[in-house]
Amino acid sequence: MPLLLEIVTPDRRVFCEKVDHVAVPTTTGEIDILPGHQPLLSMVQPGELRYAQDGKPSSMAIDKGFVQIRGDKVSVLAEAAIDVEKIDLTAVEQARKAAEEALEEARKKGEDPAIIEELETKARFSVIQSLIKKH
Repeated sequence: MPLLLEIVTPDRRVFCEKVDHVAVPTTTGEIDILPGHQPLLSMVQPGELRYAQDGKPSSMAIDKGFVQIRGDKVSVLAEAAIDVEKIDLTAVEQARKAAEEALEEARKKGEDPAIIEELETKARFSVIQSLIKKH
């Protein structure tokens, strides 16, 4: 019996398909989720979410968020998520530099904390993508 894995960001539903198992990076360590897993709600740590479909491994870079397991449905709500195969290292590096420069400028100007947090998220997610893609 497969799991239904759903990954949602503030912008869109990134992924919603049946999978064999899921490994999610949480703030207390990685958890491997198989069909029949106990219900769980946990915070997600930025990193690599791994899953298998019909025995074929795949992964996504995800940012912080939450994971909820209910029955055989795994819902991941993350600030950002992207399939590792779609990561363009050149674009990621440019995005990282731009976010870090904008972050430095926002801090100097004393910008609203919400703007600073958004820029920190962009910079962090760029770094995560680079690390996972090079892995």
